[in-house]
Amino acid sequence: MSWFHWLAFLPTVAILIVIHEYGHYRVARACGVKVLRFSIGFGRVLWRRQPDPQGTEFVISAIPLGGYVSLLDERSGPVAPALKGQALGDRPLWQRAAVIAAGPLANLALAVLLYAGAQWLGLMQDVAVLGTSPAGSLMAEAGLQPGERVLATGVVGTASDDAASETSPTLWREVRGFGDLRWAVMQALLDRQALRLRVQQAPGRGEREVLLPIDRLGARDIDAAALRAVGLTDPFVSPVLREVQPEGPAARAGLRKGDRVEAIDGRPVADAVALIERIRASGRQADPAPAAWTVLRDGQSLTLTVQPRRVPDAADPGKAWVGKVDAAIGGARATVLVRDDALTALRTGFTRTADNVVLTLRMLGRMVVGQASLKNISGPVSIAQAAGQAMSLGAATYLATLAMISVSLGVLNLLPLPMLDGGHLIYYLFEGATGRPVPDGWLPWLQRGGVLILLLLMSLALSNDVVRLWGR
Repeated sequence: MSWFHWLAFLPTVAILIVIHEYGHYRVARACGVKVLRFSIGFGRVLWRRQPDPQGTEFVISAIPLGGYVSLLDERSGPVAPALKGQALGDRPLWQRAAVIAAGPLANLALAVLLYAGAQWLGLMQDVAVLGTSPAGSLMAEAGLQPGERVLATGVVGTASDDAASETSPTLWREVRGFGDLRWAVMQALLDRQALRLRVQQAPGRGEREVLLPIDRLGARDIDAAALRAVGLTDPFVSPVLREVQPEGPAARAGLRKGDRVEAIDGRPVADAVALIERIRASGRQADPAPAAWTVLRDGQSLTLTVQPRRVPDAADPGKAWVGKVDAAIGGARATVLVRDDALTALRTGFTRTADNVVLTLRMLGRMVVGQASLKNISGPVSIAQAAGQAMSLGAATYLATLAMISVSLGVLNLLPLPMLDGGHLIYYLFEGATGRPVPDGWLPWLQRGGVLILLLLMSLALSNDVVRLWGR
């Protein structure tokens, strides 16, 4: 990770924290609750401002991993008689719940606006043209070919119910880019539903429909392995040599930058993924055999003999070997600008935020019952990487990434854990149901339990980050 990722991390976290805490602050003020301190960060105070000696103190603290709004409350300390009416505990139950819920809801409202802004500016997506699907995947078994373009996706009855699959009406959604296709597959994986694809075999040629029985895959993490099982890897990239390293196998064979590989030993090469797999597979032999590469160069077909070299597989060093020709493979990806007018973009913002909330809650539920891996939990390192990569790709991509993180923060804070906003809302639910607040004797134990759970989650998130970095 570079310094740029951490530089991107700071404004990302600052924006989300400020909006979250401002939600608490604004509703508290509207309900007549006195706000003692508005803090961005924890720990030692680095900067302080208090415009009114009797008003709110605004501070920036040393640890930028959160923030808090300190409210006047009898449970936190004695309240002067003159301020009795401004304490949180003196407000009606619905107002106290509104103050607590305002922070997470502010994050969700921000996500709507950010997604809308990203859609209005326009997001560059890869064109939804399929690359080579892994052998044995659902797409490969369905006969989908590299170069076919997905025009729309639709969810039907489960694939195991053949009658439902054939007769149930399909609600089609247009696929404007590869991101739309990936999102639809992820939703189908999470819901364990079959997915229909409407594909175009080639520009100007006919369309056909394909059914992917995703429900037959069973419980899976929503990760790269699950997408490979479906068959969705990377979009189509032409098998062109982008760079050729001097003195490598490719250069010694006479290959040049810009050569398009048509076939190896007479077997056609569909795209860059297929070419890379063929090269890697050659290294499984103790001595990779020379292969006849048919390449297209300046409109002419040439046949050159290439002998890959054998190297340890970086993914499994010491146990697996792969072939390598010392060349960068893959032409430029075809992209499309996906954008909406302001009103449609706002509708998209609401829809995408709601979809992400549901996706996050379902994923958390599956982790709780053991149907999804805890490796899906990410920490600050992953956030920094995502923020840095998104910022380098432009304003629209950064806004969409910020929206996704804002949704995660809002949902996380609504979890029913002490120390989180959701835990306080559970206290108020108890009070509303029983007519009395949570007993004072319970609170210290609930708080300790909440701190323990949060520490475990933070440790797990950090360890997952470290494993991802080492794995990369």
